[in-house]
Amino acid sequence: MLKFLFQRLIIYWQKWVTFNITSQRWLLSIAPIKLSGAFITGLCLSFLFAACTANNASNTTNVSANNPTQPKASLVRIGYQKSAILLKSKGLIEKRLQPEGVSVEWIEFPAGPQLLEAMNVGSIDLGHTGESPPIFAQAAGAAITYIAGITPSPANSAILVSKNSAIKTVNDLKGKKIAFQKGSSAHYLLVQILEKYGLKYSDIQPKYLPPADARAAFVKGSVDAWSIWDPFYAAAEKSTDARVLIDGTGINKQGGYYLASKNFANQQPEIIKAILEEIQNLEQWSAQNRAEVATTLSPLLGIDLETMQKSTNRRNFGITPITPELITLQQQVADKFYELKLIPKQINVKEAMLTPEQYAAFSPKNQ
Repeated sequence: MLKFLFQRLIIYWQKWVTFNITSQRWLLSIAPIKLSGAFITGLCLSFLFAACTANNASNTTNVSANNPTQPKASLVRIGYQKSAILLKSKGLIEKRLQPEGVSVEWIEFPAGPQLLEAMNVGSIDLGHTGESPPIFAQAAGAAITYIAGITPSPANSAILVSKNSAIKTVNDLKGKKIAFQKGSSAHYLLVQILEKYGLKYSDIQPKYLPPADARAAFVKGSVDAWSIWDPFYAAAEKSTDARVLIDGTGINKQGGYYLASKNFANQQPEIIKAILEEIQNLEQWSAQNRAEVATTLSPLLGIDLETMQKSTNRRNFGITPITPELITLQQQVADKFYELKLIPKQINVKEAMLTPEQYAAFSPKNQ
């Protein structure tokens, strides 16, 4: 690179001298200029340093949230799961961002782990998951960060067995095949339930399957139980003769998180603030209008209204700021998965958090 800069500098110098000789006749009287090697080398090194500095600056991800020179994004790509389809259907984020010249693209995922994989490779900017997917993603080196918490809904996830199953208690799960999405909230629910009832993770046969495949395996009877969340849980109750062995009541303490890529979180705090405000407004409206929520979601999800009402009524609505208490709970999740050797290394969840000042710039306020 130094040789290339040296050659370009000589060419530019020659052009400058030629231009001045042509346009300024008095320069003809000037004796030929001999540049010293040290002078040329110094200039080249200066250009080289400037080029490298510019390159490093363009690749840095730690951009200040208050950087006034950072241009606003023209597109925000939101990953979502079926449980958040109401937000997409209402079009509230589009209405909020359109006057600012920002368009919205929605991409659906079967579960949180797939959503965060897409975020890590730059396919989406933000989305929501349960508490477990961020742990697996961080352990794999994903550049993600937490931007808000989700109010827990312990009763909207459960372990299901068939109505005629001989499994009557949690202890009957010993030695049984249990289907669930690896690295999902259903995974951690199962871990917590087993621990509460004195069973080890090694006591069961895990079958790592995304929701659609897990449902198929459950219906065929190729697995003995299924750990799952709504709306899949509600649909299975209605149409697969499923029986609830146990739900998350008294066990689940977290409702999940909204996350963003580190670059997007650092560079677009105003967009994140607008999005979180619209989410919070919809959550507050939903808590007061459960019947309308169920009526809207029923045709969108292909679930009959009665079942959708049941699912809606067991959900708690709301989002919360990232607090020290949430960070502590999330660290416990990380430690448990590492203890079970389900993630390759121990992680510090604080490394995936923003600064208090950054959170203050866009976090939802508790109401």
